[in-house]
Amino acid sequence: MATIRAFKALRPPKERALAVSAVPYDVVNTTEARQLAAGNPLSFLHVSRPEIDLPEDTDIHSDAVYNKAAENFEKLKSSAPLTAEDTPSLYVYRLRMGEHTQTGIAACCSVDEYDSDIIRKHERTRKDKEDDRTRHILALRAQTGPVFLTYRGRDEINDLVIRAQQQEPLYDFQAPDGVAHTIWLIDQTDRDLLIGAFNDVPMLYIADGHHRAASASRSRAELKGNNLEHDGNEEYNFFLTVLFPADQLQILSYNRAVKDLNGMSPGEFLTRLSEKFTIADASSPSPAEKGEICMYLEGRWRSLTVAPGTTNPIDPISSLDVSVLQERVLDPLLGITDVRTDKRIDFVGGIRGTASLEQMVAEGKAAVAFSMYPVTVEALMAIADANEIMPPKSTWFEPKLRDGLLSHLI
Repeated sequence: MATIRAFKALRPPKERALAVSAVPYDVVNTTEARQLAAGNPLSFLHVSRPEIDLPEDTDIHSDAVYNKAAENFEKLKSSAPLTAEDTPSLYVYRLRMGEHTQTGIAACCSVDEYDSDIIRKHERTRKDKEDDRTRHILALRAQTGPVFLTYRGRDEINDLVIRAQQQEPLYDFQAPDGVAHTIWLIDQTDRDLLIGAFNDVPMLYIADGHHRAASASRSRAELKGNNLEHDGNEEYNFFLTVLFPADQLQILSYNRAVKDLNGMSPGEFLTRLSEKFTIADASSPSPAEKGEICMYLEGRWRSLTVAPGTTNPIDPISSLDVSVLQERVLDPLLGITDVRTDKRIDFVGGIRGTASLEQMVAEGKAAVAFSMYPVTVEALMAIADANEIMPPKSTWFEPKLRDGLLSHLI
């Protein structure tokens, strides 16, 4: 059964929340982070991407970067200021993007439950990315960006979340990207009821933030090894999360663009494709349903569909459209056997729209682009329940949580 834990959040004052909060560290590169933080000394990007305050040729994995993160964190604690709650608390965190709203609970979850797979994964992690966030956590002695978890919703949890929203929020602002962020403090009575209600939730699932979760586990192992009086109740045994019910989540497509046609002409490529798909002019750049892939080639959108019965609907992985594309196009035709390492393929989050795919082809950055139908939350959980791993870059969750609003000191 799942465990959630209240924590003494380190957080900015209400009037500074917008200035302090920042996009997650892993959705921007150094240049983009530097641009977003320009002119704003309170931006949490100075902590999560501290290389923006060092010379441009700085190795982003050098000791200087993690030392700068710790220095900037201490500076922000004073200048914002960031203040820790007096008592352990839970929070309701609502995201609103256009017509879409999702409301979750900010809490800490157990590293033991992550390690024992009560908190289930659907992605592999990369060691270099784990190394980076582990060093960041240890340098700060804090987790500053939440892991995005989901679970199969329960009425008693929903009722408590609704009740918490009847009071004045701690924060309520719209970020520059148009996403509205609202956070409420849950009172102590409902806090205890929520903790009890989650004891009846059998499994939690990582939606977004696999590297943050893995890094929390690795940092716990190091801190535990250095603590001769370890008793399992230390804050490093728990990691920062926001938990959303699965029926509220929004997954966008994760599209692909390939730099060349592996030595084929467009005509040759289309001929080879016709052996594997039914090809037609696409009525829209975005697939209308699972089983359809839209392809942009030579200024035209085409629809690719496979014949019924040629995929295994029972296999939760091979039936994914991203698997179909990999097994029928990327690997055998375009020579891309490992999408994790091949530099000829780019992944484009659905939030950027299909126009970005067209632009990449028009500018010669790609020869062909593929627009995918979004993976469902049900498919994600089925794969995690089967202890399987989804193909890389299968899901793009939107809207994103922001770093710096609620930090967990360890």
